[in-house]
Amino acid sequence: MKVPFPTGDAVPPKSGPRADLITMLDRKPLAATPNATFRFARGAARAGIISNPRSRRNWTVDLERKIGPGVLAAAPTTNDQLVATLRSFAEQKLELLVIDGGDGTVRDVLSAAAGIYGDDLPPLALLPSGKTNALALDLGIPVGWTLQDAMTAHAEGRIQTRSPIEIRRDAEEPLCGFIFGVGGFVMATELAQGTHRLGAIDGLAVGLSLVGAVAQTCFGSHANRWRVGEKVEILDYSTGETKVRDLYLLLASTLHKMPLGIKPLGTTSTGLDVLAVEAPPRMLPVAAAAIVAGREGGWLERKGYHHAHAVPPVQLKLERGFILDGELFPGGTIDVRTGAPIRFVTP
Repeated sequence: MKVPFPTGDAVPPKSGPRADLITMLDRKPLAATPNATFRFARGAARAGIISNPRSRRNWTVDLERKIGPGVLAAAPTTNDQLVATLRSFAEQKLELLVIDGGDGTVRDVLSAAAGIYGDDLPPLALLPSGKTNALALDLGIPVGWTLQDAMTAHAEGRIQTRSPIEIRRDAEEPLCGFIFGVGGFVMATELAQGTHRLGAIDGLAVGLSLVGAVAQTCFGSHANRWRVGEKVEILDYSTGETKVRDLYLLLASTLHKMPLGIKPLGTTSTGLDVLAVEAPPRMLPVAAAAIVAGREGGWLERKGYHHAHAVPPVQLKLERGFILDGELFPGGTIDVRTGAPIRFVTP
């Protein structure tokens, strides 16, 4: 599965597998040769930054203004360029990998890095510059956090860990992200894309999409696509049991906090937390208010709103596509599991 990195208007790529790498030490491109050498600034972490030039807060920002002496930098615009960049960074044995973008950029970098770094991924730092920055919010990283802030935090050992969701399909490399959704979540994401075009980002986009999804469901007919749901076949690898459910919505995440302070997954765990809502949803306006407030079990469970925590690996057979960190991917048969913890540098 190729990683669709990044989305947005095309930017003409530079030639050569490493020609898009820049060093601010001499203001010259890193040589595009297998034996290229580079000197990092003495006493500083060996750092590299991958910037998505199409991220919302990067549209008018010159990459060279974000980085300092001895830092490798790249702004890849295709999956092939991203992979080449990560391979070159791996050869340089970086001590800190900085991702300048939103949730989608983080997903693309982690997915591409899985086959390059394996278990040797260095600590990551996020510069939240996308339309949605849920992971950065969860880690307590503010908008406006700089590369220098990240390098200082790295030097002081300020680290948190988060485990990604891994989505595997046959023998393809896994996709790695933090918010996974099926059914109504796919349609809610479509609404969010519409709010982005109107200028709403981050928590505002989440809030508008949530209100829109509830309205579409409550005021639609019994046959409308919001209420009908999707048939999902679930194989629990830990028990070998298979279930088939008609689900209005399936939401899963490994994050501890969500935008706007909503708590749709209830009390979060250190693993994969899940909310599954049966179709058609019952008492949705009341149930939605209770769920975003963090309620679970009791009457919600009886009405078809099910929570599960630290969920073991499962196989899903989906009639339609799924969302991973804001991007729509094809459905079919996929494995969903919690990945190995990743180290993030935080304030």
